[in-house]
Amino acid sequence: MSYRLLTGILIIAVSAGAYLAAFGSGQSTMAAPPQATGQLDTIVLGMGCFWGSEKRMSTLPGVVTIEAGYANGEVAGNYSAIHEQEMQRQSGRSNLRNHAEVIKVTFDTSKVNLERVLIQFWENHDPTQGDRQGNDVGSNYRSAIYTSSDAQTTVAKQTRDVYQKVLRAGGYGAITTEIAPLKSYFTAEEYHQHYLAKNPLGYCGLGGTGVKYPIALAVSDASPIKSQDSNPKPLDTAALNQTRQLIVFEGEDCAYCRKFKAEVLDHWNSPVPFARTVVAHAPGQWELEKPLAVTPTIVLFEKGREVSRYTGYNGEQQRFWKWLGFYLLTPKQRDIAFAQGTEMAWTGSNLDEKRTGTFVDPISGVALFRSDSKYQSGTGWPSFFQPLPGAVELREDNSLGVSRTEVISASSGIHLGHVFDDGPPPTGKRYCINGDVLKFVPDRS
Repeated sequence: MSYRLLTGILIIAVSAGAYLAAFGSGQSTMAAPPQATGQLDTIVLGMGCFWGSEKRMSTLPGVVTIEAGYANGEVAGNYSAIHEQEMQRQSGRSNLRNHAEVIKVTFDTSKVNLERVLIQFWENHDPTQGDRQGNDVGSNYRSAIYTSSDAQTTVAKQTRDVYQKVLRAGGYGAITTEIAPLKSYFTAEEYHQHYLAKNPLGYCGLGGTGVKYPIALAVSDASPIKSQDSNPKPLDTAALNQTRQLIVFEGEDCAYCRKFKAEVLDHWNSPVPFARTVVAHAPGQWELEKPLAVTPTIVLFEKGREVSRYTGYNGEQQRFWKWLGFYLLTPKQRDIAFAQGTEMAWTGSNLDEKRTGTFVDPISGVALFRSDSKYQSGTGWPSFFQPLPGAVELREDNSLGVSRTEVISASSGIHLGHVFDDGPPPTGKRYCINGDVLKFVPDRS
């Protein structure tokens, strides 16, 4: 029995109440399919468990419908027959080819093209695992692209070759995805359709490799970063910080590069200086550990040598700041910021800081608290009665068996401390903050 099958059985009792509440009254948790405005196209994809495949692919704008099914096998097209066949194959009692669990993706070509559909496919599962996907093992869980035309086959192979390069750069092996014409297809049983929409506690099993597809590269050109300027000028190392410098390597017409600039670089207050370039090599005598293949790639240099890189960006701001923070913070600070640690009372930085100024996030540099909101609480930690607008986020914290409210930095996501209802007017709040994850910036006199 597969992990997915076992988990599906176990969650029935847990999810039954929610399911009946939602569906017994005639309500539905599934959104109506989007209306198509252009020509429709369809492709059949295998990503392992089709429950998770449907969930992952349905988030792509332009996808109209998704149907769970079975494809390209030599046995009956139903769930029981497929699992029986897999047991016979693994015991050596049959050589018949089993079906793959697949989804039939129908998309509006005026809103999304086949390449973008396949990028979603590549990024949302691990195509290097052969006859398995995560905990689900068997040829029925193979990665597959089943096409309906030579044009689809061409795009599938081109995107595979592009993604293979960045996977290898990320430490992964060869892609095992089967790319072949669709020969047989059976619609899966009704209870498999939109399964996770009907059973939110159900097993998904997909997470992807974390390696981003190089969106700046067209499938017809798998070369690394390029520029409209045939001879772009490299960065001048004399203008760079020799101790610690970030360089953002970008590409021509790179949507993710523009996104990173708008969401991160345009608001940059971090203590680490950055520079941008479309030249696909290190400036001067500086050294990269390996060639660039994905844009944007953000590389941290120290004394002219690469110490780390952040590959690709798709809006994960806090993930980016955590990557950078690992290199900016001391081990003690990292324990607080990333492991919800707490400094000992009366030992942290900034406890007795009384100058006029601003306490900022040590990674992003974003302002968190003003000194005029700081007060002596007598607790042994810097305390404030209010943060700056939008600077922090609050989360429920039950980690020590008591209910508390955690305070995190809204920009970087690092743990700052907790907030309590025993503070002074005008808010009545006490933001009890670890001083070691605050940086104080005095006002200019």
